[in-house]
Amino acid sequence: MQKPIFKALFSATLAILIYSHPVLAPNAQAQSSDSIPARLATDYIHSVILASREFYSNQIVGRLSKAISLKASENWEEEKTLPLPAQFLKLSAKHSNDLGIGLKIRLVSLTPINTKNLPRTDLETLGLRNLKEGSNKPFTWIVKRGGRWSFQAVYPDMATSKSCVNCHNAHPKSPKTDFKLGDILGGILINVPLGNVPLAEKGISSDNEVFQVPPAIVSDYVHAVLESDRYVYSKYVVKRMQSEKIVESKENWEDENALPLPAQYLLNTSLLARKSKSGLNFRLISLWPINFNNSAANEFERNSLVSVAVNPLRPYMGKLKRGRKTYFQAVYPDFAVSESCVECHNNHPKSPKRDFQMDDMMGGMVVSFPLRN
Repeated sequence: MQKPIFKALFSATLAILIYSHPVLAPNAQAQSSDSIPARLATDYIHSVILASREFYSNQIVGRLSKAISLKASENWEEEKTLPLPAQFLKLSAKHSNDLGIGLKIRLVSLTPINTKNLPRTDLETLGLRNLKEGSNKPFTWIVKRGGRWSFQAVYPDMATSKSCVNCHNAHPKSPKTDFKLGDILGGILINVPLGNVPLAEKGISSDNEVFQVPPAIVSDYVHAVLESDRYVYSKYVVKRMQSEKIVESKENWEDENALPLPAQYLLNTSLLARKSKSGLNFRLISLWPINFNNSAANEFERNSLVSVAVNPLRPYMGKLKRGRKTYFQAVYPDFAVSESCVECHNNHPKSPKRDFQMDDMMGGMVVSFPLRN
């Protein structure tokens, strides 16, 4: 990430100003009722990251550590263990960052074990210093890089599990060794591109208007994080553990001390993400569901499954009314990403389709969130 063009003093002043006084959207299109405030967009992304991390930390690392003594460790590849929660996040962030859609996610800390996680700019340092204990609120600012403006938000990265605390406190390279559960270890930095309108044309205001991001772009970002999490879970957890004959993924994972199937990982992440009450929702649907609850719920969803089957390059998008609220909804093609997906659907007694192969489209992933009315 390149440093912003602002000099240090102006950078810090601007960050404080923007944090206190949101910035007006630059044009009429961005100000339309369909646009999403950039801060809300990063909140959606963060809620997915947080939900995935909570489920992985508690139901994968914590549960299996107690049930079958399966540990998570820093040298997980050599030791045939699970990645630490922070390593899982870094793998997922790298995958979504490498998609080239503009979204960038990175772990940063003032006291990192790995010096690559140090803040790279004065604004990142300022943001980390302004994070509050016990709060999920981010510190936000804007920067210009390569002629384009980006909205950046750094959210507190909490010590959510004992493995986080133990690793930081016991590591020989750790500059801080007295962390407790719930302490801030650092931050999760989320970068969302805004465009190339000069700051002078954006204006500064103390009202509630902020920079805007088109809803289609927001859903692409959310989908990228979801797919990256599932990719990392499928490849670095499920596939590795099964190939080493350490633990399998099973439908009844809780009762059998097993790993959840990749689809169940996403389902449980969705349930946890709803606790943020932001309105963001995501789920899997199919024309051939094992669970009836994963059927298309309406005509829009039925049409979307047919559409993405014919043209899987882009999602099927639209607006739906639910009560007094209007929601943006996008349905992305959902492919068989692991052998466990294929085997489960082909062998399950309730499956209406039993000839799936790797990389076949199995259904769709729905991403939806409310639009301002």
